[in-house]
Amino acid sequence: MASAALFRSAALASPLNASPLARTPPSLRRAVRGLAGLSRRNIPRGLALRAEQQAQESSNAWQQEAQESSNAWQQEAQESSNAWQQEAQEKGNKAPRERLLMSVAPMPVAALAAADALRELLQPYGELVRSWNLPDWLIHWGHPGNMAVVLLAMGGYGSYLGWQIRLASSPEAKAAARAGHPPIMAFMFLFFAIGATGGLTSLVTSGRPIFESPHAYSGMAGLVLLTIQAAMTSQFKSNPDLRGVHAYLGSAIMLLFVVHGILGLQLGLSY
Repeated sequence: MASAALFRSAALASPLNASPLARTPPSLRRAVRGLAGLSRRNIPRGLALRAEQQAQESSNAWQQEAQESSNAWQQEAQESSNAWQQEAQEKGNKAPRERLLMSVAPMPVAALAAADALRELLQPYGELVRSWNLPDWLIHWGHPGNMAVVLLAMGGYGSYLGWQIRLASSPEAKAAARAGHPPIMAFMFLFFAIGATGGLTSLVTSGRPIFESPHAYSGMAGLVLLTIQAAMTSQFKSNPDLRGVHAYLGSAIMLLFVVHGILGLQLGLSY
């Protein structure tokens, strides 16, 4: 009996019946415990780093998405703005030219109101002139050249004869001036009226606006004053003082037509 108990004690104490960890060398067990402790200490730090990394990635992704959305919105707004500007420009090119009626003088306002109707009236004549295939320089400068000749030759000489009626010392010179002055100035008035129509036709033929320049306004003012000047002669017998008014007004009208010619030259050089 005693020998059996001793045998069991020896068997239990035998290395074959020990646990696997118990059978490992002490140095290896200490190494395993050290690695386990290191793993337990590093797990929370790794999780924190992983969470921080995920948060940073999410933030970067959100910022990138927000930037892309902002860029897309800006591009869409720019495209819409460009399309709106292009549409407005196309409408502006097709639409009639805008007129700002800010003048207090009734004549320019009335002229602008009648410009479209007069343009439609002169349009067939403009088409007729274009069908003749005339040189561009002739269409452009034909009216100024003709009117310059009328102003300098007929207007200048007619004005000289008018003053000769008042200032000439000899009766023969007065009589010659009295005979020559009325028909010359009458033809000048007629040529100026026809020339005004030719000037408007030239503008229509060239596709330019009418009644929108100082040249047009001064020309209309000159024709109105010439009409008054011609009507004044019928009252000379009943009111002799009108002869002096007629002389000075006529000289002023000639100066107005000189300014009118300068404005016409500027208009011709502008296109």
